[in-house]
Amino acid sequence: MGETTRTMTGSRDDERYDVVVVGAGAAGLNAALVLGRARRRVAVVDAGEPRNAPAAHMHGYLSRDGMPPAALLAVGREEVARYGVDLIDARVEHIEGAERIEAAEGAENADRLAAGFLVHLAGGPVLRARRVVVATGLRDGLPELPGLAERWGRDVLHCPYCHAWEVRDRPLGVLGTGPGAVDQALLLRQWSADVVLLAHTLTLTDAERERLAARQVRVVEGRIVRLVSDDGRLRGVELANGRVVPREAVFVFPQPVPRDALLFGLDCARDDDGWVATDRTGRTSLPGVWAVGNVADPRAKVVTAAGMGAAAAFALDHDLVAEEIDQAVEHHRASGAALPA
Repeated sequence: MGETTRTMTGSRDDERYDVVVVGAGAAGLNAALVLGRARRRVAVVDAGEPRNAPAAHMHGYLSRDGMPPAALLAVGREEVARYGVDLIDARVEHIEGAERIEAAEGAENADRLAAGFLVHLAGGPVLRARRVVVATGLRDGLPELPGLAERWGRDVLHCPYCHAWEVRDRPLGVLGTGPGAVDQALLLRQWSADVVLLAHTLTLTDAERERLAARQVRVVEGRIVRLVSDDGRLRGVELANGRVVPREAVFVFPQPVPRDALLFGLDCARDDDGWVATDRTGRTSLPGVWAVGNVADPRAKVVTAAGMGAAAAFALDHDLVAEEIDQAVEHHRASGAALPA
């Protein structure tokens, strides 16, 4: 069976789901897969902006190593569609919680909408959901250096465990645009004997210089003005004095910026670092809302994000079952049925 994808228009007050998943990356799709197999009515809403779109391949995912990220997502969408999951190409503008729904629609609708959410899509359609999984990921805030964004995901890289094997034994550079650059340079030394830390705006301590020297990582002083490319390949890094340091690939720590507006629009609590606070299953402080993948953990790789989605789905389904048992017991009591002997 092929994937069924639809673009929604107009009012969809009849669209009611056990779970709406926002985001169709590895985390969101894996959550939808588990929930679909649990015979839940699930919709996945996706705006089509995967973080790893610039990368040609992904790595560190057993049985999928070297697979193009887009291919993984295509297979995942086909798999969830087999279990009746609706795949909706749209952007979620905001989500309303149960309290706001009841206030807006009147107490007489409380039973119909209890513990639910209204998921508002761009253009007006609305989905009703008993639970919500937010898997909207993050975007990489890149240093504003000319030539860097154009090479991002190709020979301007960020994760040694994801990309260093492909550039092993080549001249590598680390851009000193943040405090993690020293540790990144020290780590990269195991993939190449020719690693340079381009200090840029960093002020290195004596201890850091000693560690770099001991690890045979050279330090090049001077402010970076641009990355130099030719014939579609990185050639080097140009400094303010005009010198070009030849490099075939450079690594940089981007600033992770979570796409978390939906979560904090619901007043989910933050942790000490400002990220959404969750338990081990991805459950947020707001009952009925889970957050998984890079929106909750900037360090999560594709395989990790997929696992987070599965863990959330297991916990979420148990949460739904507990609610259904409570409702069944109340109905049983109200009906006056005799208890079993």
